[in-house]
Amino acid sequence: MKRVDVYFLLLATVLLVCGAVLGIVMGVQENFQLTPVHAHLNLAGWASLALFGLTYRAYPQLASTSLAGLHFIVSGTGSVLLPVGIGFAVLRNSPGLAIVASILWLLGVLIFLAQLVRLLGGRSEAPAAMPAE
Repeated sequence: MKRVDVYFLLLATVLLVCGAVLGIVMGVQENFQLTPVHAHLNLAGWASLALFGLTYRAYPQLASTSLAGLHFIVSGTGSVLLPVGIGFAVLRNSPGLAIVASILWLLGVLIFLAQLVRLLGGRSEAPAAMPAE
């Protein structure tokens, strides 16, 4: 997927902003009930997605694989839905979305593992031909 590194970093930064805003709101209100949501926005969202993006930047041969786009879709979706699902679990005692999102997020991590194993084995697909500009 072309520019998958930038897509990961962009989504990571959006989730970082959401996590920072939530943290400020919780502090102002002195209500820390949503601390797990804040933590997952920053960890599953910002930290994990940013590291994925930086890895794709460092190893561009991974970005050219067919798994790169799938990895972004699965990990991005899981990272967005996980804090929302945790919010529903905390506020409404409804953990269903958190459970589904956790599994989706884990699938994204497993795809990343597969990408790294391919890199280690030198089995990443050749980069697609780039058209002349």
